[in-house]
Parts: sequence; C-alpha cells; structure tokens
Amino acid sequence: MQTEQFLNGDEYRWQTISKREKTVEQPFYYAVKTTGIFCRPGCASRLPNRDNVEFFDSCEEAQQAGYRPCRRCRPQGLSAEEEKEAMIVRACRAMDQSETPLKLADLAAQSGLSPGHFHRLFKRMVGVTPKEYAAMGQLQRFRVSLKKGQTVTEAIYEAGYSSTSRVYETSQQRLAMAPKVYRSGGEGLAIEYAVGQCFLGLVLVAATEQGICAIEFGDDQASLKEQLKEDFPKARLHEAGPDFTLLVDGVIACIETAETSCTLPLDIQGTAFQQRVWHALRQIPPGSTASYAEIAKCIGQPDAARAVARACAGNRLAVAIPCHRVVRSDGGISGYRWGVERKRLLLDREKNKKGKTRSNIPAKQRAGERQ
Repeated sequence: MQTEQFLNGDEYRWQTISKREKTVEQPFYYAVKTTGIFCRPGCASRLPNRDNVEFFDSCEEAQQAGYRPCRRCRPQGLSAEEEKEAMIVRACRAMDQSETPLKLADLAAQSGLSPGHFHRLFKRMVGVTPKEYAAMGQLQRFRVSLKKGQTVTEAIYEAGYSSTSRVYETSQQRLAMAPKVYRSGGEGLAIEYAVGQCFLGLVLVAATEQGICAIEFGDDQASLKEQLKEDFPKARLHEAGPDFTLLVDGVIACIETAETSCTLPLDIQGTAFQQRVWHALRQIPPGSTASYAEIAKCIGQPDAARAVARACAGNRLAVAIPCHRVVRSDGGISGYRWGVERKRLLLDREKNKKGKTRSNIPAKQRAGERQ
C-alpha cells in the first residue's frame, strides 16, 4: 500500500503513469529524455523506461527544460477526455436553460455525435441518462416556482409538465446532481444543518434547497461544524429550525435500519468522475460489498481502482452514498472517511440484517457494461 510520504512524490507519479491512470489529484506532466517529448498522465503512447523519465508540475517547466508537447495527448490544451466533458457540460447547460424538453437527437447533433454515442457518453460522465438529467432539472424548476409563492398549477405550467400526474411520477426520481463546473466550495449556496444521534455517535445533516449535501459522523458537535465549514467554505451556513427534524430523522432511520438503500433527496456535488463512482456505489445493495477494482470495471475504467478509492474518500454523504460497502480485493476493510471502526459496524449491521456474507455487484456491471 502506498504510504503518505510518497503521496505526492515521483514514485507515486511513476505508478500513476505505469497504470495508465488519467485521473490524478494533483496535475503533473512527465517527459522522456530519449524522445524529447512531454505528456500528461494517461497518454496512450508507449510506456517509457523509468530511468528516462522526468516529472514537471507544469507545461511551462517542461518546455523550459527543452521538451516539446506530445501530439497524441496534447498536454497544453484540453485532452480528448476533457473535450468530451466540456461537450457534456454544454449539453447540460442547454437542458437547464431550455423551457421545453430537448430531444436526444437534437442534443447529439449539437455535439456532433450520433444519438447512441451521445447517450452512452452522457451517462458515463454524468451518471444518469439525458432524460433522467432533464427530469431532475424540471423537478427543480417546479420546486423553485413553488418557493416563489406560485400556485401548484402555475408551477406545473412554468416547469413544463404536461399534467399533475407527471409531477408526482418525476418526484420519485429524487437524485439531484450538481456538476463541479456549476458550484465551487458552495459559493452562493444557503445551507442549513442540524446534529442528531445514531448508533455510530453524532451525525450532522446539512441540506441545500435541492436536498441533503452532507452527512458526517463525529464525536463532538464543534468538529462536525468545522468540517462542514471546510467542505463548503463559501456557503452561507446556519443552524436549522424545528422543521428540519423530519429530514434528520429520515437520515438516522437509513443509518439505523440498514434494510434499504437511502431514498432521501440528495444534492450530490462532485466532478464527473466522482459522480460516476458514487452512482455505481448506490447500485450496491445493503448487505453486499464490492472491491475498488470492481467499481473501476463497473464505470468502464478498470485501471482506475486507486482513483475510485480517492472518490470514495471524497464522499460527504455517509450511508446515502454507501462507500462503506467498498472493500479491498481480498475482502479486507480499510479506508473510511469517518473511521474504519464505523465502517466495520455498518457492514456488520447490514450483514446481520440481510443474513449475507460477501456479495458483489452484478457481473455485467463489473464487466463495465453500460445500462
């Protein structure tokens, strides 16, 4: 296992290159002395000899050292993967700004892709289909209209629903995803929070207008509040009133019962890669587990097990996004944001409730098959 002292060192960087990982916490570039070329991690070019590799923190440093950029991975501009992500972000914005639902064929044509290719790419990067994303946006417009004081009928019309029945059908899809490009550090967000008690100790629940944005375990209220401030440094935080109790009770019920997956409204904020990982975690049923490698295969990046582990560590929604159900390939328990002992207690309770031992995610998802 990689130790903390090597986390940002050259050995860590070399292992990242060797495993062809494209997702890294801290960007860097590597140059090959024998070719005079520098690349970004994940470049498809032939793996160089370790002795011929130099590392740089920026393209400028690599060029000053006499290296020229790779034509394959284009380190100075957007990579092919980043261009795809930008394309999907534009499509999300188009759906957000449209007063009427956009057709899949039109979205694909605007992106220069076939409908099938666009659909697969969108789901891989966002974690939901274009239709599901549009439904989430429509439901959010409906909620905003109601908060402005409009009648239900007016809100239904303004959100673009064809009937009242469509509102209640769509409201069952309660996962609200917020891409990183739209929010950074909670800027402009109003977040209310409260602290309750569960069998794992204190639990802090925080929510935006869209849904729950943080569920944190801790041993004292002061440290929990400090963690919330650290996670959302630019948000307006305030303690919730009595009407927040039902939401806290719902979270505690999810933690205590361990019988079903959490269906509370969530406001999930993270990168496209993180959201793909978190979406996969939500497919693991209570009482079952999956390895980091299996999750990596599930999202179509079998070599990104370490990046999956980092995405699990970045999860702010304990139990709601069940990162505690991810274990090592040998079944061992390690790495949990809120402590390994809490992870063990959660897994033991779920196993006892379900009467199961180790049961992995469906085989077709482990193979990376798109749904």
